[in-house]
Amino acid sequence: MTAPFVFLPGWCVGRTPVNAAVSALNGSIIDLPGYGSEPLIADFDAAVDAIAARLQPGTALGGWSLGAQLALAVAARHPAKVGKLLLVAGTTSFVQRDGWPYAMPPDMLAEFTAGIAADVEAMLPRFVGGFNRGDARAKSVTAELLQLADPRPSGEVLATGLRWLRDVDLRSDAPRVACPTLLVHGAADPLMPLGAAEALAALIPGAQLAVFDDCAHAPFLSRPDDFIARARDFLHD
Repeated sequence: MTAPFVFLPGWCVGRTPVNAAVSALNGSIIDLPGYGSEPLIADFDAAVDAIAARLQPGTALGGWSLGAQLALAVAARHPAKVGKLLLVAGTTSFVQRDGWPYAMPPDMLAEFTAGIAADVEAMLPRFVGGFNRGDARAKSVTAELLQLADPRPSGEVLATGLRWLRDVDLRSDAPRVACPTLLVHGAADPLMPLGAAEALAALIPGAQLAVFDDCAHAPFLSRPDDFIARARDFLHD
């Protein structure tokens, strides 16, 4: 029997943007804490443990962006629960730190956080448009993603996710991942630069990195057929 495939979405936009790709891979989605009917868990480590508790042993676990960070931490800290790991636009640290330049400057995230707190509906199109810059299908992918985005969670939930993006550094977790791992990354991703994926792949023993040219932060929408084919090969290998 094939292990179940479970996927964790990204910050703010919810499950619907990833739904078609996950369905094509016969997977299911666990909403991030505070999204849909999920209760908010303010602490990142507690959220990781709560997600792990819901997984069958040997689950194939995937995640996009912030969901990829959670998936990475689950695989590192609860190895019996994760049989394969699929990280889409993943990174160990969303902001720049000593020895980790492949990321957003902290002051830029602080400015964005203030803008989200002031007016999320005004900031969201700028955010989604920004992370699709450099994609060959930037305008259409941005429009599609904004159309598919779920109703916004509360300001507290959004602020919690942004605090995680500011504070979480998984460089010490990554080498502990023991399962087969595939990173799928857009070569033109301006939010999680390709250097972040290359460095993360080097930290995870035996990890594979699939780079999609002319693609930014949402390869499952920009290159859906290629994404599904590559992910399916990995999950069923």
